[in-house]
Amino acid sequence: MSSKILIVDDERNIRRTFQMVLQSEGMVVETAESGEEGLKKCAQFKPDVMVLDVRLPGMDGIEVLTQLAQSDPELPVIMISGHGTIATAVSATQHGAFDFVEKPLSKERLLVAIRNAMERRDLGREVKQLRAKVKGRHLMVGESEPICALRQQIKLVAPTGARVLITGESGTGKELVARALHEAGDRPSGPFVKVNCAAIPEELIESELFGAVKGAFTGATHNRDGKFLQADGGTLFLDEIGDMSLKAQAKVLRALQEGEIERVGGSETYKVDVRILAATNKDLEAEVASGQFREDLFFRLNVVPMHLPPLRERSSDISLLAEHFLAIYLDENGLSQRSFADESLLHLQSLPWSGNIRELGNVVERLAILSAGSCITVQDLKNCGVSESSASPASFVTPAKSASDEVKPCLDLKAVQAVGGLVAARQEFEKSLISEALNQSGGNVSGAARLLGIDRTNLHKKIVTYGLNPGRGGHEKGGP
Repeated sequence: MSSKILIVDDERNIRRTFQMVLQSEGMVVETAESGEEGLKKCAQFKPDVMVLDVRLPGMDGIEVLTQLAQSDPELPVIMISGHGTIATAVSATQHGAFDFVEKPLSKERLLVAIRNAMERRDLGREVKQLRAKVKGRHLMVGESEPICALRQQIKLVAPTGARVLITGESGTGKELVARALHEAGDRPSGPFVKVNCAAIPEELIESELFGAVKGAFTGATHNRDGKFLQADGGTLFLDEIGDMSLKAQAKVLRALQEGEIERVGGSETYKVDVRILAATNKDLEAEVASGQFREDLFFRLNVVPMHLPPLRERSSDISLLAEHFLAIYLDENGLSQRSFADESLLHLQSLPWSGNIRELGNVVERLAILSAGSCITVQDLKNCGVSESSASPASFVTPAKSASDEVKPCLDLKAVQAVGGLVAARQEFEKSLISEALNQSGGNVSGAARLLGIDRTNLHKKIVTYGLNPGRGGHEKGGP
C-alpha cells in the first residue's frame, strides 16, 4: 500500500516540486496552500506524513501543529521554513514536530525525512497493536454475578489507593484483578511490578524485594535496585504472599509502615511511593493462627479484601472465556479463524475445571492448534483429551475398592485412547502426578520428590521436560 503524504505550503512551485518528487517514488500526494485547508484535507485524506511550512497566510504552521496534536497526535509532521532560526526549530519541536528542515531542501533530504517519519509512524502503530494485544490478555472476561460485583468493587476501590488482598484458588485470575486495580487507579502510567513470592528462594527474597549493595553476598557484583524501587510511583503486586518467610514479612511490614526501604547489606534508606496489592491461594487467617504469617502484616494488607470465585462457581462465564482465549491463540499463531460449536461450549461448561481459568486457557490453546475444521466440535474435544469427567487429559486412573476394601486402580481405556495411546497417556499421567505433588508441597521441589518417592534431581529434569513451574503450584508456564 502506497504511503500518503500531505504537503501544506503557500508557494505553488514548492507544492508542485514536492508532489512530483514524491509521486515518482510511488507515494500518493495531496497538497494544500493554507493551514485551514491543510487541516480540512488531513481529516479527509488521513495522510501517513504531513510536510508543513512554518509561515502560512492566516493560520501559521505552529497553530496547525498545535491543533494536530489534539486531533491526530500520532501523525508525524515535518516542518519546513525558508527563514529557519534556532528559536523556530525549538518551538516546532516543543509543539510535537517530528523533524525541522530549512529551505531549500534537496530531494535526498526530503526523502530521508519522510522515510524516517514513516518508520516512526509504523513503529507507533506496532506499539499500539502490541499494547492492545497485551491488554486483551489481561481483560477480566465474564458476565456472571460474582464477576460483575467484582468489577464494581474494583471501580470503587481503584482510585483510592487502598491496599487490597486478593484471594482465590490457583488459576482464578488474581493477577488480572491486580492489573485492573492498577490501570483504574491514580497511577496507571506508573510501573506495574509483579513478584511471585513462592518462586523466589527464601535466601534471595529480601534482595529481590529491597535490592542489594555490591558485596552484600556472593554474586552481588554491583548495587541493584529491588522491586520496591522499581515500582516507585506505581504498583507492586506481591503474588502468593502467603509463601513469604517471616523474616521477609517483617521487612515488608516496615516498608509499609515507614514508606522507606534499605538495600540488603546497606545502611542508606530510600523513600518509596508504592501501592501494594497482594494475592494468595492460602487461608491467611489460618496461617496467622498457626504462626506462619504475621498478624500485623495481615491487617496492613487486608484493608480491602477481594475474593475470586473458582470457575466451577461461575460456569456461565466459561463460554465467554473459551471464545476469548480462542480468538487470542488463533491471532497469535496466525491460524485460520474457527469457532466453537454450541454443543462444545455446553460440554466445556459441564466440566469441573479444577485448575480454573489457567486450565481452561491451556485446553483452548490445545484445541486451537490441533483442531482442523472451521468449527470445534465435541469430537475435537475428545480427540484432544478433554473427557466428560475432567478437562485434564490425565484422568486415566480412578480408585476402585475391591472386596477386601483395598484401593486398586481402575483404568479408563477410553481416556487412554482419546489422548493417542499408552505412551501419551503415561506421559500425561506422570505430568499430572508431578503437578499435583508440586501443588501439595506448595511448589517445593524437594517436598514433591519425597511425596513421589523419587530423587530430587530426577524430578527437576521431569519438571523441565513437561514445562511445569514449581512456583505456580505445578501449573504449566504461561497462562493467566
